Amino acid sequence: MDTAGVVPTLEELVALRAAAQGRRAAQRGRHGSSGQAPSPLRGRGMEYAESREYAAGDDARHIDWRLTARSGKAHTKLFQAERERLTLVVADTAATLYFGTRVRYKSVQAARVGAMAAWEAVRDGDRIAALRGSHAEAPVPPAGGARGALRVLDALVRWYAAPPPDDAGLDVALEHARRLLKPGSRLRVLADASSVATIPPQRWTALSMHNQVGLVLLSDPLERDPPRNVLPFLADGRRIELDLASAAQRQRWHQVFSGPVQAALEQLPARGVQVRVASTGDDW
Repeated sequence: MDTAGVVPTLEELVALRAAAQGRRAAQRGRHGSSGQAPSPLRGRGMEYAESREYAAGDDARHIDWRLTARSGKAHTKLFQAERERLTLVVADTAATLYFGTRVRYKSVQAARVGAMAAWEAVRDGDRIAALRGSHAEAPVPPAGGARGALRVLDALVRWYAAPPPDDAGLDVALEHARRLLKPGSRLRVLADASSVATIPPQRWTALSMHNQVGLVLLSDPLERDPPRNVLPFLADGRRIELDLASAAQRQRWHQVFSGPVQAALEQLPARGVQVRVASTGDDW
C-alpha cells in the first residue's frame, strides 16, 4: 500500500536538512545580529561582555558610568547570554489534521514544517525540543546538533502517522510549553486553525512577551475553496451530502474553515506572533 503523502517518513524529514541550511541564517555581528533570528550571544545575562556608545532605546540601568566619565560620552554595558537558545516545536495532533486533498495530508505537512524548524535550530546553534498535547507522553528533551534534531524528527513521524488516542489538545500543549520556555527561546507551533480558535488570545501575548513565537497554520485547498457542487462525505458510517453551490452552505463552510485562519492572521501579529499558512501542496 502506497502511503506517500499520508504518513511522514524519517527519510523525507532528514532530507529537508539541505533546504534548511540553504535559508538565510541570522547574521551575528560584534554588537548584535540581523536576519531571521536574533543572536543569543549579546543580551541580558550575568556575565559582562563589553561596552559601547549609548544609543536611543538602550536600558539606562546598564550605563557604564566609569567609561562614560572617562570618555565624556555615554556608554552602555552588554552582557554575555547565560545559556544556548532553545527552539521548542509544539505539535498540534488534533484529528482534523489527518486529512488532505492535494499532494499530502495536513499532518504530513506539519511534520515537514517541524523538521525545517529543527534543522534551522541546528544551523543556528540552538538546542531543540518538541512536545504535543498529552498528559502521559513526556516532551522530547532539549539537545543540540543533529542528535537533538533526529530525536524531534522521530517524534514527529510517530505523532503524525495517525491521530494519537490520548491527544489532550493544543491548550495543554501550550501549557507544557510555557513551563519549558526560558526568556529568549524560539517557539514554533504547528496547528490546525480550529485548534488555534480555542486558545484565548491573551495566552499568545504571554508566550510572546519573552520569546520569539511563530505559528504555522496547516491548510488544504478544499477547505479554502471548495467546488461549487454537491460533495459527499462519510461521517460515523453515514453518507452526508453538502450542496456547496448553495450560497448559505458556502457561507457556513467558510465560517468553519476560512474564518479561524483569517482571524489568526488578523489578530495574532498584534500579540507578537508571526503567523504563516502552509497548504498541503506547498513546498515549504
